[in-house]
Amino acid sequence: MTDPRQAILARKLGALPEHVAIIMDGNNRWAKSHSLSGVAGHKAGVDAVRAVIETAVHYKIPALTLFAFSSENWRRPPLEVKALMDLFAYVLKLEVNKLHDNNIRLRIIGDTSGLSPELQKLIVAAEGKTFANTGLQLSIAANYGGRWDILEAAKKMAIDLAENGTPPESISEDDFGKFLCLGDLPAVDLCIRTSGEQRISNFLLWQMAYAELVFVDALWPEFKHQKMVDTLAQFGQRQRRFGQTSAQSIE
Repeated sequence: MTDPRQAILARKLGALPEHVAIIMDGNNRWAKSHSLSGVAGHKAGVDAVRAVIETAVHYKIPALTLFAFSSENWRRPPLEVKALMDLFAYVLKLEVNKLHDNNIRLRIIGDTSGLSPELQKLIVAAEGKTFANTGLQLSIAANYGGRWDILEAAKKMAIDLAENGTPPESISEDDFGKFLCLGDLPAVDLCIRTSGEQRISNFLLWQMAYAELVFVDALWPEFKHQKMVDTLAQFGQRQRRFGQTSAQSIE
């Protein structure tokens, strides 16, 4: 993995997030603006993925979660879906050794049973190879939806309650949160969405309850090292109150 310091302009940052989530939007619009196919836009987006990973590693951000393919994206044209899945498999094969060499743990969150058998095998192998790594916790959401995540967590908790006889009234938010995808990671502090759209599109609904939202006009293939740094700087200027008043939050 290359050293992003050569591409990042010096900038003093404030407090850094522990967990960044990114909705990677705008590949198709970028491709259209360059008179290219939508598939070419998704391929160009891979360089942006590398850039944000490198930046997260450089600034020692503990967790980074990228929204690659939602459960609603199956509605896209079949040829585009196939191209996306082929690209996902290609990138897994190409990048997993680099991630491992840089002590990055990779996990794929979402209903992976809906993916092809070949892709499922690649996911299992990649997660197994990087499982013990202690650096950046990199999560890729594929066939994922926030409502699906919460529903699956409720089902798992119901089974746990039935097996262990836990009184429902004793359940806390923390107890429930452990059954969610990424339940072992910090809550999302910063959610970034590229392409100028201003919605969270059913992404990490529980985990982003108090996240700072930053909507960036740049299309995803344009979101490289410096734009990531600029967004981290913007986060550092926010005052996070978590339901308190401004005066309370700075005491």
